Amino acid sequence: MFEIFGTCCVCPLPPTPHPPPHAFRAWMWKKGHFGNFEIVNMDMKLGSTLKIKGKIASDAVGFALNLGQGPSKVDLHFNPRFCESVIVCNSLDGTWGEEQKEGHMCFSPGSEVKFTVTFDNDGFKVKLSDGHQLTFPNRMGHSHLSYLSIQGGLSITSFKID
Repeated sequence: MFEIFGTCCVCPLPPTPHPPPHAFRAWMWKKGHFGNFEIVNMDMKLGSTLKIKGKIASDAVGFALNLGQGPSKVDLHFNPRFCESVIVCNSLDGTWGEEQKEGHMCFSPGSEVKFTVTFDNDGFKVKLSDGHQLTFPNRMGHSHLSYLSIQGGLSITSFKID
């Protein structure tokens, strides 16, 4: 079982006291229209692909997707920064590593987006909605990811791990 903490732009849901088997507990609250989304106790293994769909706030300056073991141990920090027209990838293991910058920006404020993140031995392959793919190495060598967070101006409409 994994747990979701985040915002919902449609309807706030109360905590689920006793989830059905093989389900998850969701705590969602309304915090404006956009906010943070966090999953702990996730089960993403090597070879898995995370599919994300969402809407970027019209006044967003960017957003960040973090995959790893927890908030201070992030294997992939994926951070489109609109003001710089760059996508920054990095890792965090107590301290930030060296930033990897990609000049291909297909995200924009107010748009709907979908992208995938495939987790392999070699690293992460992020396929953007326009078909462009960027890669980031698996610097920490983990074979299992248990944490996902999305922060900033992206509201999640759906996500799936295959």
